[in-house]
Amino acid sequence: MNVQDDVPNNVVSSDFFETTIENESMDAPINFSCIENAIDLDSLHEGLINEEFFLEYLPIISLTDGRCTGAEALIRWRRPSGIVQPDNFIPIAENTPISGLMTYWLIETLAIEMRDWLLANPDADISINIPPEILGRGGLEYAARKAGIFDLVSQITLEITERGVPDLMGVNSINNMASLGVRLALDDVTLTSGANMAVLARCHFDVIKLDKSLVAQISSECPSPEWLEGITALLQSSRLVVVAEGIETEQQFMTIRTANIQLAQGFYFSKPITAVEFIDYHRENNAKIKPAAQ
Repeated sequence: MNVQDDVPNNVVSSDFFETTIENESMDAPINFSCIENAIDLDSLHEGLINEEFFLEYLPIISLTDGRCTGAEALIRWRRPSGIVQPDNFIPIAENTPISGLMTYWLIETLAIEMRDWLLANPDADISINIPPEILGRGGLEYAARKAGIFDLVSQITLEITERGVPDLMGVNSINNMASLGVRLALDDVTLTSGANMAVLARCHFDVIKLDKSLVAQISSECPSPEWLEGITALLQSSRLVVVAEGIETEQQFMTIRTANIQLAQGFYFSKPITAVEFIDYHRENNAKIKPAAQ
């Protein structure tokens, strides 16, 4: 999932700085026309030291039976003046040491908030986004061991974009993690070129996540976009699990389910929520699901 994938399509946004961005899952928005220059690597580092970052969780739903199978962990930043949207700080951190620090903080926080839940729900998993610049450096395994969740690696899905595997080091790192039992997801798949398939051929991915731009094409005017045929063929020829991101409408939900895509996430099901709220959501949602007939 990219940095804007948890923002509904009807919210006006931009690639970096928008005058005012609103999100019902967050606190009061910040006017970035006043403070955009204040967001830099120093302020990000200070935010980590001052414990201004927190996690929210976006539920992932099985389209087969409606169960909540887990969630994607999303990093948030609460400054004294309000919530900073991810697309206003993640691009600044990319390709810098701060990116690694934020990832290791996320792993540690995930362990604190969700370790007990993962132990109690061995069939569930949590997805986290991994920046490409830290692949192959050994820090992920160390962080997981130090945080006490390395024994739960089979319940952690690492989401990596195409640019995360540009070289042999990235490929080897991904394949080594797969050998340890970590689930790997290729994120932001658009199916618009052969790049996605080339990456899938080189690496042991278990999951692909369809970019929300594909789902956004599904409408009353275009109920069955051309890319659905490609997904159908992929599902028939592989064991990949496909997750559709950005589901917001009943029509998108029905189209995706009819296409036999296995999992989905988006505001149609839930906004991003805190760990406590997610645990309640998972329990209440799955309690409604009738057991499969024997």
